[in-house]
Amino acid sequence: MLPLVYVVRHGQTDWNAECRLQGQADTDLNATGERQASANGRRLAGLIADPSAFDFVASPMLRTCRTMELARRAMGLDPFAYRTDPRLVEINFGDWQGFTFAELEASYPGAYRTRQADKWDFVPPGAAAESYEELSVRVCPFFEALRQDTVCVTHGGVIRVLFRLVARLSKDEATALDIPQDKVLRVSGGRLEWV
Repeated sequence: MLPLVYVVRHGQTDWNAECRLQGQADTDLNATGERQASANGRRLAGLIADPSAFDFVASPMLRTCRTMELARRAMGLDPFAYRTDPRLVEINFGDWQGFTFAELEASYPGAYRTRQADKWDFVPPGAAAESYEELSVRVCPFFEALRQDTVCVTHGGVIRVLFRLVARLSKDEATALDIPQDKVLRVSGGRLEWV
């Protein structure tokens, strides 16, 4: 059983707004994303009575670190007193990173349809590309090793894996989830709830 975990998806980036596949491209927050990160920090401040009892950990990517720093500042905490873990990095979309699906369809006809047919196990082209199943092999050990209440800032793909791990969603259910950037996911007692 996991300890109490609050999970935050990074705030919006320009690529999110443009519906571009980010993956492991190191994009930064836009103004909307900064507001979302600060608002999630205020939400966390209302949920956590004693932040010193929590471990704070983020994906080492720019957008997640910036989200963590803004959230911690909004909580009245040292913005930089957190750690990073590379297992929390987003899924790698390989050669598709930076493209919208409309652009991909122009360059790789049928690509979107092929991916939708088996989204969880699909691997895009590119040497470092991953499927969600491969991502889960990297991510699950991080969550399974948690022993302390934790605030975690990560990515949409990682949160999809967490829903499979904890809520036992099917592959299709997990890949169809909407992962908001303006809410906090509470993982407690084997349940997941957006707050």
